Amino acid sequence: MKEVVIDFQNPFKGVSRPGWIKFVPVLLVVGLAAASSIYTVPAESLGVVLRFGRIHTQVQPGLRFKLPFGIDEVILVPVRRQLKQEFGFGTQGNTNPTQTSPSSQWPLETTMVTGDLNSALVEWVIQYRIRDPLEYLFKVRHPGETLRNVSESVMREVVGDRTVDEVLTIGRQEIEMEALTRMQDLVNRYGMGLSIDQVQLKDVNPPKPVQASFDEVNQAQQERERSINIANGEYNKAVPRARGEADQKIQAAEGYAMMRVNEAEGDVAKFNALLAEFTKAPEVTRQRIYLETMERVLPRIRTKVVVDNDLKQMLPLLHLSPATAEVPVR
Repeated sequence: MKEVVIDFQNPFKGVSRPGWIKFVPVLLVVGLAAASSIYTVPAESLGVVLRFGRIHTQVQPGLRFKLPFGIDEVILVPVRRQLKQEFGFGTQGNTNPTQTSPSSQWPLETTMVTGDLNSALVEWVIQYRIRDPLEYLFKVRHPGETLRNVSESVMREVVGDRTVDEVLTIGRQEIEMEALTRMQDLVNRYGMGLSIDQVQLKDVNPPKPVQASFDEVNQAQQERERSINIANGEYNKAVPRARGEADQKIQAAEGYAMMRVNEAEGDVAKFNALLAEFTKAPEVTRQRIYLETMERVLPRIRTKVVVDNDLKQMLPLLHLSPATAEVPVR
């Protein structure tokens, strides 16, 4: 049996090597170059290419190529996504590194002094977009942190110009609009390349030691508003109903007055016509009126007794009874 001796200091001594081994370093270099040359820009982002640390170009979303080995560096800027920053609280699972501050800083962010020297706890959110990626990357150092500082400074200034009642109740919308305008002015002045879309107040509360008293005051104000609304509703129901009834009675009275006037005018016209005929033939007119009157009256009488005009004693001829107790017609 052949004896094999292994030199542990050079284990490949005496072993023949294949010819392709010498190409391994070249293949490794080519692989690394290919891996560092291919990159992808997401659909919501824009790629800023730096060549030797200087701005070279901007690339749109898709599969892209660059010079390898650190010659070209690509910074992805989410220009098509709406970003937000939260103050006084934090949403779990956020991807924006400056979206929220450490939880230990939340009490300091929310505590503010109002214009009437009261204290309030204010939580708010700002939503913004990256308008110019070059300004966002190179005009201001740490733009996300700078935006947080700008937002907190503006919010404290706006809240400090108002009373605590305005901050807690009726002035929230005005605070949001004024803060948005001031933030956008500062962002433009600093050249941060950002567009502030919205400023929204979340929870605005008084300090905890006096929160119960503020809640009672708010409840009383809500009860007052509710009572006013109920009273206005009753007023809006009662007044139109009364006006409608008044108009109805006025129209009924006007209609009755017109009817009475028309009836009176008709009676006058009828009387004048009869008077004219009576003047022409008094006896005939008197007889006609008598006959017309009898024609209207006689059908209403159930029992009729006809007697001679020369009869002196009528009572013995009548058998009066409850069923026939009628007024005789002569």
